[in-house]
Amino acid sequence: MKYRRFGRTNFQVSEVAYGLWGMSGWSGSDDQESLQSMQMAVDLGCNFFDTAWAYGDGKSDSFLGQIIARNRRNRLYAASKIPPKNLQWPASPKYKYQDVFSSDHVFKYARLIREKLGTDSIDVLQFHVWDDSWADEPEFRETVEGLKKDGLIRYFGLSLNRWEPENGIRAIQTGLVDVVQVIYNIFDQSPEDELFPVCRDLDVGVIARVPLDEGSLGGKMTLETKFPEGDWRARYFGPSNLKATIERVEKLKPVVPPDLTLPEVALRFILAAPEVGTIIVGMRKPQHVKDNLAVSDQGPLDPKLLSELKKHRWDRRPAPWSD
Repeated sequence: MKYRRFGRTNFQVSEVAYGLWGMSGWSGSDDQESLQSMQMAVDLGCNFFDTAWAYGDGKSDSFLGQIIARNRRNRLYAASKIPPKNLQWPASPKYKYQDVFSSDHVFKYARLIREKLGTDSIDVLQFHVWDDSWADEPEFRETVEGLKKDGLIRYFGLSLNRWEPENGIRAIQTGLVDVVQVIYNIFDQSPEDELFPVCRDLDVGVIARVPLDEGSLGGKMTLETKFPEGDWRARYFGPSNLKATIERVEKLKPVVPPDLTLPEVALRFILAAPEVGTIIVGMRKPQHVKDNLAVSDQGPLDPKLLSELKKHRWDRRPAPWSD
């Protein structure tokens, strides 16, 4: 496993990080298998874990707390997220800041998350949604500064709305944001346009999420793929998106060299961006852990292959099914 400096936090974080959403929000999860996979990740060098209160109302935070407790000799970094008070994903300028991240709401959940993690302070606490119309709200500054002053958190971050990477730049420019989490993958390359340069200039750590486009870049989905009711992917890969996605994946597959897999190429594409500190990958099974963490040791992609992958950029805008 290779490690990267994580912006001005100066954390040295594993290039491949562990994302815990699938343990609580997707079908087919087994709690014991999830915990075993997390421990395997630690043993193989993963030291950054991303969770959120919304992932099972603290269930995933609790899982991470168990892993931290079992590995006191290892420096593991915990990143979690405050749910929006109005429970609306994504954020929108039509909502008032005070109705989404009022100070009492944020401090309440920061304490709940810290309790689940079993740590003195949360390494990175993020707002789970964001809209830049709130960037100049005095309560925003007071809340972030208060969280740090009270020792509840070490660093603050934002998880940006799907396909709106520029909707966070104003907040970053306030100086309050140490870390930003954004969707970035072979299809979703738009963070390179405006967000990454700002993060580079202001030394803000970047977490790349959805590296496999919620699973499509795993290369195993077909037009007949269906997910169980209650699984978030059933909506995301519904009639409005499944066909278009599969068509693009099929066009991408011939570009992948025979000695590589599509998921491997997808992760190494992201690691080619120097602004990225770490990639969040959902890994509920031990074999997934082995395969995904091994990518860090395989080095950069061939420049010609990287150039070909760049041609598969897919600019999208938020839709009701993508929330």
